[in-house]
Parts: sequence; structure tokens; C-alpha cells
Amino acid sequence: MKYIGKQNKIPSKQYQMFKILKNHPLLIRLFHWEYWPFHVLYGPIYPIWLFQSIKTRSVFFINAANPKITNGGFLMERKKEIYDQLPSNTYPKTILIKAGTNWGQIKGDLLDSNLSFPLIAKPDIGMRGMGVKKILNETELQEYARRSSLDFLIQEFIALEKEVGVFYVRYPGEKMGFISGIVGKEFLTITGNGFDPVIKILCEDPRHILQIPFLTKENPSLLEKVLKKGETEIIVPYGNHARGAKFLDYSNRINPELTSFIDGLCKQIPDFYFGRIDMRYDNWEELCKGCKFSIIELNGAGSEPTHIYDPKHSLLFAWKEIILHWGYLQKISSINHKNMKIPYMKLKDGIQMLKENTILIKTLQKDWH
Repeated sequence: MKYIGKQNKIPSKQYQMFKILKNHPLLIRLFHWEYWPFHVLYGPIYPIWLFQSIKTRSVFFINAANPKITNGGFLMERKKEIYDQLPSNTYPKTILIKAGTNWGQIKGDLLDSNLSFPLIAKPDIGMRGMGVKKILNETELQEYARRSSLDFLIQEFIALEKEVGVFYVRYPGEKMGFISGIVGKEFLTITGNGFDPVIKILCEDPRHILQIPFLTKENPSLLEKVLKKGETEIIVPYGNHARGAKFLDYSNRINPELTSFIDGLCKQIPDFYFGRIDMRYDNWEELCKGCKFSIIELNGAGSEPTHIYDPKHSLLFAWKEIILHWGYLQKISSINHKNMKIPYMKLKDGIQMLKENTILIKTLQKDWH
């Protein structure tokens, strides 16, 4: 009987079966907590949220954190609404397309806005990267508009190569905020060997395996492509965890220069105290100085401290960071409630928000899965 390696005494056929089972999507998700469903990951710490709700006397105190954003940016906020509050020239040129808009109107809006391909299209109210797509030509944009049953945005494509998420916190009344965490994002990228197709190379990495069903539907020809030896290609150009991006904890890069830049930027956003700013950039030193960057998205009270998803971190670390940020959120909301007289969201309104969000997710899944 043949064995693999000197110390591994698993028979070769059994070893091959082990490799197959180990790389099964179900087991990948099971043994990597970063892929667990939201309520499974957060369930054990929900009592902490309940405790904070008792302290504030409101289950849905989150709306008071960022008063100028719908629901504080927790759920159901519109991206265009947020872009319109950002300082000019800090985000991609963006236009809103209402669901059902005819192609002639869309084409006219593109011309009026001087937008040219490639473009990025994404739902105005989004969720975990669903419906985000790079659009290369008119045919693809027409198909996107046909599939989308929701309002969506068309944006200029930002060619800056790197993406980072900076979590910002400022207590109302304090002169300066702080950065509580930074996540670096590695796009799903592969390197060719000159003879294997893309799909075979993807099968070598559990993180990539999870993206194969989506890529099979959206870009099947890409999976058969053979890259030259040493040639690299970005397979999914979005810094989204659900779309295959690898998240890395860059919190050790926090420095006074970056903090000063981010604090000054966020103070220009009306009543913004808590959230994550996802930015594209080329050079870290330039970013720290506030040069050559673009805000891809700004997320409010519903923001996760996504540096927790660095594979090096444990589940206990993730829970600790989430609880820490819930504490920031609760304190900010309480201060705004007391000093600015911002009313907390009523229980019935919060439940309605959750129902609407459930409908939204089902609609996005229907449109894009």
C-alpha cells in the first residue's frame, strides 16, 4: 500500500478523498468562522446588545449615532444619499438610475455626466456586495439594467490599485475622533502557470473555491482561460469579503498623520460619528497625507470592524472587537439622544426596518443569484 510522505500515514486514495472533503464548500464554511452566517457568528454575544438596549431603554438606539443618515446607517440607507453628503471630489462620479428606467434615458444620463466605460454598477441599497459589477460596455450595462428590479448606481471606475477600510469613531462634543481599526483588502487574484485553466488554479485555495459557483454563472469563459506562466489577473475586482477578497488587519498602521487626515475628512460629513470608510488608494504614504484617494463607500451604524476577518484572528478576538464597537455605538447614540434630542427609533419602526431589509435581501438574491 502506498503512503504519502514520511510522517503522513494516510493511504494515497484515502488522502485524495480527504483533500476533496476538506475543500468541499460546506466544510470550508464550517471550519472557518469568517464564513459563518451572520446570526451564527453574532448569536452568542446578542445578550450584550440586549444589555445595551436596557441601558438606553431602546432596542434600536442605533439611529441616533449618525443623525443625518437614514436609520443611522444601520440598514436600508441609500448609498446615493450618503455620497451626496461627502466632500466634493472625494468619491467616484455617480448617477442614480431608477428601477425600470428605459435604455434611452440611461444612455442620455451617461452622456450628460461624461461617464465612460469601464463603469461600476451597484444597487443603491446594497448588502454584502450583491449586485456589484464591473461594466465594460453598453451591452453589459443594458443587461444589468434589465436584471435589476431595484434602483441602482452607475459610477466611474476608480483605477487606484489598493483598497482599505478605516473605522472612525468620534464622541459628540469632542474635538477629535480616532481610528479604531483598519482592514486591508486583497482582491481575488491568481497567477498562471502556462497550462492550467483558471478554474483549476482556483480549486487550490479554499477562499477561491467558494467563488466558483458565482463565477460559473457570471463569467464562465474566464474559468477556461489559461494564463501565461507568472501572469497575474484580478478575478474579482471588489474589496468585498463575500466576493472572495482576503481581509487583513492593518490596525498596526494607525498613526497620527492618518488619524488627522481621516478626522478632518469625517468632520466635513454632517453629524457623522461612527462608521467605516472604504477607500481606494495607490500608495500608503500618500493616503496618510490625504492625497490620491477615493471613497468607495461610507458605512454607518451597521458597520462591522472588518479587520476581525483577518485569518490570523480567533473567534474570541472577533467577539471582543464587535463588543468594543457596540460600546462606542451605544455611547455615541446616548450622547446624541441627550444633547441633540435625537429620538430613538421606535420598536415598531425598527421591526419594520428589519422586515424591509429581509425583503431587500430576497430581491437582491433573485436579481443576482
